[in-house]
Amino acid sequence: MERMQGEGEVDHLERPSPLTDKERVMIQDSWAKVYQNCDDAGVAILVRLFVNFPSSKQYFSQFKHTEDPEELEKSSQLRKHAHRVMNAINTLVESLDNSEKVASVLKLVGKAHALRHKVEPVYFKILSGVILEVLGEEFPEVVTPEVAAAWTKLLATVYCGITAVYEEVGWTKLSASTG
Repeated sequence: MERMQGEGEVDHLERPSPLTDKERVMIQDSWAKVYQNCDDAGVAILVRLFVNFPSSKQYFSQFKHTEDPEELEKSSQLRKHAHRVMNAINTLVESLDNSEKVASVLKLVGKAHALRHKVEPVYFKILSGVILEVLGEEFPEVVTPEVAAAWTKLLATVYCGITAVYEEVGWTKLSASTG
């Protein structure tokens, strides 16, 4: 099932079923522990993303040519972005029972990444995998298989929401005209 998209193509994952109350609680409880170490966790996630998927660095002027993980960790641009990513996830997790709030966060994030930063949407899918991997390693006692399954469902829902925003702003046409 793993395939890289052609330029500008938006991948359609099945939108998962809505989170159950139990899944919501598992996500919120596990996130509370992660968020206590918000900055470290955020930096660990982005460093892993940039080391394992170096093409994702192309969107960041400050460290797009940096390969050393320790140098990446020190980048103020990376640290700022990590902070923003963690805050956005925090807002989503706090708003799991408010679909309008979730939609508005995804719209903001999707629009900025599509229009301002021109980030290929597949990177949201890649980042989802990295988030799961890092949380599972850094918080093994918190992220049990059951909790990981709930996070997988949430992140798939987020990815579907973001790709919908990309389509709404005409992403395919946009990248075809600039490509």
